[in-house]
Amino acid sequence: MQFKHPELLWALLLLLIPVFIHLFQLRRFKKTPFTNVKLLQKVVSESRRSNTIKKWLLLATRLLLLFALVLAFAQPFFAKKTALAKKETVIYLDNSFSMEAKTDNETLLKTGVQELIKSIPKDNVFSLFTNGKVFRDVRLRDIQNDLLSLKSTSKQLDFNEITLKANTFFSNSENTVKDLILISDFQQRMQSIHTDSTNKVQKHVVQLSPDVLENVSVDTVYIGDSSPENIELITELSTTEKKESIPVSLYNDDKLIAKTSATFGDNKKATVLFSISAKEVINGKIEISDTGLSYDNKLYFNINEKEKIKALAINEANDDYLSRIFTNDEFSFSTYTLNNLNYSLLETQNIVVLNELNVIPDALQNVLKSFVSNGGSLVVVPSKEADMNSYNNLFNAFFSTMYTEVTRAERNITDIAFSHPLYTNVFEKEVTNFQYPKVSEYFKIRSIAPKIISFQDKDAFLVGGDGIYIFTASITNENSNFKNSPLIVPTFYSMGVNSLKLPKLYSVLGTKISLDVSSTLSKDNILKVAAKNKDYEFIPQQRSFANKVSLSFYENPTMDGIYHIVDNGEIIKNISFNHQKNESELTYLNMGTIQATTKQSSIASLFEAMEKDNRVTELWKWFVILALLFMVVEILIQKYLK
Repeated sequence: MQFKHPELLWALLLLLIPVFIHLFQLRRFKKTPFTNVKLLQKVVSESRRSNTIKKWLLLATRLLLLFALVLAFAQPFFAKKTALAKKETVIYLDNSFSMEAKTDNETLLKTGVQELIKSIPKDNVFSLFTNGKVFRDVRLRDIQNDLLSLKSTSKQLDFNEITLKANTFFSNSENTVKDLILISDFQQRMQSIHTDSTNKVQKHVVQLSPDVLENVSVDTVYIGDSSPENIELITELSTTEKKESIPVSLYNDDKLIAKTSATFGDNKKATVLFSISAKEVINGKIEISDTGLSYDNKLYFNINEKEKIKALAINEANDDYLSRIFTNDEFSFSTYTLNNLNYSLLETQNIVVLNELNVIPDALQNVLKSFVSNGGSLVVVPSKEADMNSYNNLFNAFFSTMYTEVTRAERNITDIAFSHPLYTNVFEKEVTNFQYPKVSEYFKIRSIAPKIISFQDKDAFLVGGDGIYIFTASITNENSNFKNSPLIVPTFYSMGVNSLKLPKLYSVLGTKISLDVSSTLSKDNILKVAAKNKDYEFIPQQRSFANKVSLSFYENPTMDGIYHIVDNGEIIKNISFNHQKNESELTYLNMGTIQATTKQSSIASLFEAMEKDNRVTELWKWFVILALLFMVVEILIQKYLK
């Protein structure tokens, strides 16, 4: 038993007062017997004995009365030690997309919010954070509306991030009880190597579980076979539980243009094919109707009108092979000899090919260096009679490259770096048994650039990366049969296509994304990105070059959908963003592997348990009742005991 005002216990010394009074009243008197009053003496003796008992009873009741009153004013109570300590409470409320799963016809997130509002004591001060929002040192009434309007998000903190963030809300005091409450469905992807920065925080976990673990997701869409007239769109779907089929709709803007059914196999996967016009600009949306998570029921994509890539060749040799690769449907290809070249044309190109020049003039070297620094791509094919000094003067700016010597010996071209970015998605598999092209004469090269194609003795035939590609041998028919090799087409075509980063069908939010827009901006002009419904607009990171504008996306946008790239109010391109599908799997952690002070299945039961631990049982009312009872007993003794 503890006391709220223990200093009042000194008042128990007042119990000595009735004791002294009683002792004074019971002092002994000298007896003087009378001779003829024997009977009277007996009566007096019996009366005195009765009076003594009454006084002892009165003394006891008065002592107990005073004792009860003193204890009542000292306010005794029963409580655990932690109940009296100062409390610090931090709550993590998971609002990731997986919390859209249903329980009792309501999402887990809304259920959690409603239980929190009902369970948190109205006057308690606490801190609460979600995957994207923070509420520090608030009362329930301060954030109730924010909680009711809380939206789900693609962000998901893991255990390490939750713990580190929660510790920033707690004070450094060692005399406070620190409670961290985690409310989540605890998906498998939350797991991490858990390292607490303190062992003085009491963790309480509440796992909210959906009624049914069934969800169908639109995973991805990509282009399959295509022709000048039609494009085949391949859509992949997955389900967490066995499901026969589900309808799938394809929209262009808000117009339904195709509908089919996805049939799932034993692997819980399904593939759907749509055929669309190759000449039509598509602002597409693939949509399903599913009772599971809602965020993955649609996938946005767009097919823009193709931008032609600007390619220019500077020749002192035949360039027919380049015109056959850089075709008019994808490229705007122009060709010049060194003598009739207007250098000012270079800054507007995406890729420049130096085709078998004997000498690279100093003026051209300077223009090419500026062109590359502004984002252009450069391909160098040397002449057999190339002046190494002029070539090396240009190469010094790129990967510390230089030709070192001429080797006049026939070599087969045998090794291909299939993992090089130049050949991404070019080859279905690594080819090893093709007919090797060869050269009769080549330059040995020293460079820190990665090798792309090599000879049989591992000397480099083509090196480069990041828009700079350097051959080590002439590819004229007199020196090589490389022009007749199937390898020449994907090599030069990839160089051309990679010179302008065209957007994919869609990009994934939360990842670093970059694309190039073939646009020329004035000095103070910038490109903006606006949502299709025009209620959201932002300015992405961008670099303006003479021949293009490079855009980078990371933190923005935050919502999925189709966005317009706008230049002075004019839409020049569309780009689509979709959320990652990590939340769609609905796989959860084994709660037995989570270290916590308590584990609960509902928020209400957790707060009931915490309230029970913090409960203080006050006893002062009982002592007041006892004091009144002893007062009544004293009255009864005075009245009825003679």
